[in-house]
Amino acid sequence: MKNYQKNWRNAILTVCLAVTIFPLSLRGQGSVTDFSGSWIYNAEKSNTGQAAGQGQGRGGFSAGDFSVKQEGNLLTVERTRTNPEGQSSTTIMKYTLDGKESNNSTGRGTSKSIASWSADGKILTIKSTRSLERNGETVTMNSTDVWSMPDKNTVTIVSTSSSPNGDRTITTVYNKK
Repeated sequence: MKNYQKNWRNAILTVCLAVTIFPLSLRGQGSVTDFSGSWIYNAEKSNTGQAAGQGQGRGGFSAGDFSVKQEGNLLTVERTRTNPEGQSSTTIMKYTLDGKESNNSTGRGTSKSIASWSADGKILTIKSTRSLERNGETVTMNSTDVWSMPDKNTVTIVSTSSSPNGDRTITTVYNKK
């Protein structure tokens, strides 16, 4: 009789654990936020630390429109900017979404980034180390960009950067095009 009760208790415990753990494991699989789309900078809702009319903010993902493709474990961000002389340049950054390091190069330097998801898959954090060439010197910047979608038509990116010039946090908000 004791073995029967012990086996019965173990069976109930196993069922309880399965009912609790199985849904939690499913929640983390395949349910991450999809940032795909064309995004337009919303200056009114953003906080770049500059007065209106003083230009665009700086940081990992600063002011300016961009587009995102999110396919499997790859996030591709394409941003076209126009300088004060009217010349435009396009930068494409690719990030793996599986926790592996991504390397990107631009005309000003290289960056190494690691992207990770929050436990619920709603927030994407990209930590980067950038080496930039300025006036013949190499400057290293560290940044953390935290992506979220408060609704299906809005992306918010909070960028915290650290450089020899100090630390800075900006919040940029984008609306779906």
